[in-house]
Amino acid sequence: MLIIYLTMKNHTTDMTVGDPVRHILLFALPALVGNVFQQVYNIADSIIVGRYVGPDALAAVGSSASITFLFFALCNGIGSGGGIIVSQFYGAGDDGMTKNCIVNTGFIMLLVPLLFGVTGYLTTPWLLRLLSTPEDIFPDAAMYVRYMCIGLLFVSLYNYIASMLRALGDSRTPLFFLILSTILNVVLDIILVYKFKMGIKGAAIATIIAQFIATVTCGLYACKTNPYFKLKREDFKINAQMSYKVIRLGVPMSLQFALISISAMAVQKVVNAYGTVVIAAFTATNRIEQLIHQPYTTLGASLATFCGQNYGAKKYDRVYMGYKKGLLIMIVLTSAMFVTMQFFGGAITSLFVTNEKVISLGAMGLRITSWFYPSLGLIYVVRGVLTGVGDAFFALFNGIVEVIGRFTLPILMTSYMGMGETGIWASAGVVWVLSGVTAWYRYFTHLHKRISSPSGPISA
Repeated sequence: MLIIYLTMKNHTTDMTVGDPVRHILLFALPALVGNVFQQVYNIADSIIVGRYVGPDALAAVGSSASITFLFFALCNGIGSGGGIIVSQFYGAGDDGMTKNCIVNTGFIMLLVPLLFGVTGYLTTPWLLRLLSTPEDIFPDAAMYVRYMCIGLLFVSLYNYIASMLRALGDSRTPLFFLILSTILNVVLDIILVYKFKMGIKGAAIATIIAQFIATVTCGLYACKTNPYFKLKREDFKINAQMSYKVIRLGVPMSLQFALISISAMAVQKVVNAYGTVVIAAFTATNRIEQLIHQPYTTLGASLATFCGQNYGAKKYDRVYMGYKKGLLIMIVLTSAMFVTMQFFGGAITSLFVTNEKVISLGAMGLRITSWFYPSLGLIYVVRGVLTGVGDAFFALFNGIVEVIGRFTLPILMTSYMGMGETGIWASAGVVWVLSGVTAWYRYFTHLHKRISSPSGPISA
């Protein structure tokens, strides 16, 4: 299998011709497997730490998750913005500008994670105090965040390379190297945490090493096999206009992700007030729902690439077809995941911990949030289409809506509406509804008429 994979010649995909559903699914499936394996990093840490170190250690990892996500988000938004521009140049058939965008996005992605990594390392104690992190887990939480800040460069560079390859229609290469590094991560977790008793530090070091290997191997392979990564000296030119385009689209996406992360920190502060058991249950359900997000995330990413290439080629009718087919795929995915969480949420939660109180609470939380999965899916479908056509405003606006919801609803529902800890999970679902409605409104007011009724025949 490895030999067959490494000898494959097709490292780009032209989505401006052919069946939209086939393109969307063939692109999304490898990306889905890749995203699931990427989440295995966090899940492996959580399962091994939770079962072999204890609920307090799991709570320490969970209480710091929103902080590490904040710095990852600030970096990865830039890479995602560059990927959209690459897909548009590629769809328009402009090879020179495609390469130039890859290079200039790379320059930016070297600087940004260094800046935020240092900032995160220095501000870790202050951020944990801001979240009211319990004193008994504070030292472990601080150590974990700081190790993640050290590894931020590798995480960001891998996601940059993956974004560029996916923009060119290649979702298989990132998948292969992510699977390789994930397997290594799990092995190192077992060795460092279980065998050498290094605790949370061992889990963090395992993740950093695995991500470093994914970055280096994926980058080298892309440079050897993908024609757009076979760069010459003259390709390495700083283009101020191109860098501006990447930043103009990437910064709103970074801010959107950052705002979501900040809102997650607000939720974490509410969760921390309920003690270690609730923190551990929330951490477990968070890890599970990160997996739930992956089919939607990859569907949105596939739509962004599909719509970006067709928008660049001015085939607007195919952009609209992508939107409609994306909705149908989302409905099928939502139905399957709803049934799974309603009937098997407790069994899935028990993978993380053995504490019955934590398992029961986690199962309840998953049953509550699964009722809101249709709104979650709608967010990703519409966001993928709007991102593909270069709508920089929506990403920021949608992030603001989510921040407002996550800052207000958890407190309102847990305290003032008397729902207690149940309100933590219910508020997450209501936030998805608010974000889904605003996404749908933005699509219909900004894009629907333009792509659903194009003037004259646009595509063959």
